[in-house]
Amino acid sequence: MSEPVYLTQEGLEKIRSELQDLRTRGRAEIARAIQEAREKGDLSENAEYHAAKEAQGFLEMRIAHLEKTLLHARLVDSSRMDGSRVMLLSSVKVRNLQTDQITVFTLVSESEANLKAGKISASSPIGKGLLGKSVGDIAEIAAPIGTIRLEIMEISVAATPA
Repeated sequence: MSEPVYLTQEGLEKIRSELQDLRTRGRAEIARAIQEAREKGDLSENAEYHAAKEAQGFLEMRIAHLEKTLLHARLVDSSRMDGSRVMLLSSVKVRNLQTDQITVFTLVSESEANLKAGKISASSPIGKGLLGKSVGDIAEIAAPIGTIRLEIMEISVAATPA
């Protein structure tokens, strides 16, 4: 049995939307490309046909992955969480003790991670190092450049869109 995939409402809707798009528009585009390539003659030496069939395989793999994710999805309700410890959907303000740099991270599921938006996966090394910590704790995270020491300054529960 696969492990649950914890998602916010926003993440769940994003996956549903992508899946719907791939099932409809994506499959239609691939079918059209395959048909056009077939019309060009001998399939054994038709590079366009083979490329379209390969693209179809990748599309179907992505659809299967999204369906499996939805099958095992568990919606995280931020209204039932407390902000005393770092957990999924926590926004955490940390201070790097080596550089004195202050950063805010929001811990999300792997499928919702977006470093540019400050959303890191709870299963990433930094995410794992922060999970369960309280304000004032020091998280020591092994990194290729050495151990990173982050002081937990503030924890809040990230708001999830309605």
